[in-house]
Amino acid sequence: MALILNLETATKNCSVSISEDGEIIVLKEINTGGYSHAELLHPFIEDVLKETNYKLSDLDAVAVSKGPGSYTGLRIGVSAAKGICFGNEIPLISIPTLESMATSQKGKDFTLVPMLDARRMEVYASVYNSKLKEIRKTEAEIIDDSSYSVYLEKGKVLFFGDGAEKCKGIIKHENAEFVDDVFPSAKDMGEIAEVKFNESAFEDSAYFEPFYLKDFIATKSLKRG
Repeated sequence: MALILNLETATKNCSVSISEDGEIIVLKEINTGGYSHAELLHPFIEDVLKETNYKLSDLDAVAVSKGPGSYTGLRIGVSAAKGICFGNEIPLISIPTLESMATSQKGKDFTLVPMLDARRMEVYASVYNSKLKEIRKTEAEIIDDSSYSVYLEKGKVLFFGDGAEKCKGIIKHENAEFVDDVFPSAKDMGEIAEVKFNESAFEDSAYFEPFYLKDFIATKSLKRG
C-alpha cells in the first residue's frame, strides 16, 4: 500500500503519474516528437502533485523508467528521481522500460514483443508471454526476415512500440501482428511499482545508473529465440 510518483522519460514521451496502491490516480504526459524532458518534467511533477493535493513529503517512493532508451532522456528522469528520493528520504524503484510497455498489452493472448527504435534497422526489444513473464531478456538486435521465427512458429506474436514500425515490411509471418502508437508511459508503471515496493526491491539512490544498452554488438537475430 503505497503512494508512488512514476517518471517515464526513456523516449520522446515525457510522462508523469502518481499511483496509489498500484492504481494510477493522475497522469500528465506529452509526446511532441522531440525531447522536451528538461523543460517539462519538473512542471509535470508539480502539476500531478497539485491535482492530487499531495506534497513530495507525502510520497512513499519514486519509480523511474530505467531503460533502455534515450541517453539524455534517461539521465533527466533518473536525476530527478534521485533528487526527490534524497530530499525526502524515500526509496527509489527502477522499472525496465520494456516491461512497462508489455504491461500496456495486458490481457492479450499473444507472445508480446515491445520494441524501441535504436538506429538503422536496429531495435531494443524483449519478449514476454501472455502472463507478462519475461521469456527473453532485453537485447539490441538487427531485424531481418527470420527474426522471432522461434516464437512466430508457435503462435501469434504482437509487436509494438516505435521499433515495431521498421519491422512491418520485414517480418511477414502470418502470426505476426502489429499495434501502432504504443510508447512507454507512466500510466503503465503503477502496478509494477507497487509490487516492487511491497517486496522492498529498491535501488541504491547513490549509485543507481540507467540501463543504456548502448555498448552492444548487434547480431542478426533471433533464429535461436
